[in-house]
Amino acid sequence: MFHKAFTFVRSFFLFTLVLLSWPALANQSTVLVVGDSLSAAYGVPSETAWVPLLRDRLEREGLSWQVVNASISGETTDGGLRRLPRLLKQNEPDVVVIELGGNDGLRGFPPNVIEANLAKMIELSLDAGATPILVGMQIPPNYGQRYTQMFSDIFPALSDRYSVGLVPFFLEGIYDQEGLMQGDGIHPTEEAQPLLLENVWPQLEPLVQ
Repeated sequence: MFHKAFTFVRSFFLFTLVLLSWPALANQSTVLVVGDSLSAAYGVPSETAWVPLLRDRLEREGLSWQVVNASISGETTDGGLRRLPRLLKQNEPDVVVIELGGNDGLRGFPPNVIEANLAKMIELSLDAGATPILVGMQIPPNYGQRYTQMFSDIFPALSDRYSVGLVPFFLEGIYDQEGLMQGDGIHPTEEAQPLLLENVWPQLEPLVQ
């Protein structure tokens, strides 16, 4: 008899906890980050990368947001586009940060293909009821002036076309500063991670406040 009573009380207590926490869970919003190695903590301790730092900032400011990092090192716009429908269905995000294109540029992919892939990702995000943020990139000048210009023009053109937020250049204030880039000259160091977040934050802040 005592065991049955204890089991009932425990079940009732747990059920009450679920009911009390349900409004907070239901009201929690989601930021989905779809990126490449720059967002996948390549070469830095995972907890110090900019996406976990974003989680920390949101929690510190008392904002009820969860952050899902779907970034993969080496990812291209084609790979991101193929993964995005499933990610949108699984996570139902309110904001989608699209940080892709750098690997496409470094591999010399046609700019019109890169633009088309990113455009489709923006459209899928909008159709899912999410607000996209596009993270702009640039590539080294050794790819030729014409190609590098065509590549960098992709991001502001898409931002204007779809009226979505744009981070003009993800590595602004980082790529040319001593100690902020790893030895490969491509990936930011641990010290640069807070600066990456600061570059994205002006576009995120109005959406998460």
